[in-house]
Amino acid sequence: MVSRSVAEAPARLREQMDEFLVRAVPNEDVFLFTKAIDNTLVVRESDPAARSACWRMIASSAAAVAVVVGLLAPSLYGLLAGYRLEALKQEEQRLETMRSALELQEARLLSPARLQALAKMQRYVDPAPGSVVYLEGKPGHQVARAGRPHVNP
Repeated sequence: MVSRSVAEAPARLREQMDEFLVRAVPNEDVFLFTKAIDNTLVVRESDPAARSACWRMIASSAAAVAVVVGLLAPSLYGLLAGYRLEALKQEEQRLETMRSALELQEARLLSPARLQALAKMQRYVDPAPGSVVYLEGKPGHQVARAGRPHVNP
């Protein structure tokens, strides 16, 4: 019949057979039926032992987490302190560099050669030796000054 291949069939039947005939698919004769099941009326029965077991598991998990955090917290704080210490060392190095740059700038600004050049640029001249007057304050006397008068309390 159909189960034989086309080459095995007699010559007169070979012409009648479909040339696109395929062999049978495995489990072709198996039929699956589905039935709609309605579980809306089913009510789940509560289990008091399961409820207490669930709460015990939650409490023990929370306790385990607290222990792990308590054990890891000191090393974490040490690690963070190390990072902070390195940041402070870098900031100290930056401030030292800035301070040395400012000291160099101050030394350049206050150098006698620069002050001499500024004096010539602004036409300052040295006073004659006899025209300089030095004030000497006497102990117990007030020295005159410009501005508001000083009131002793």
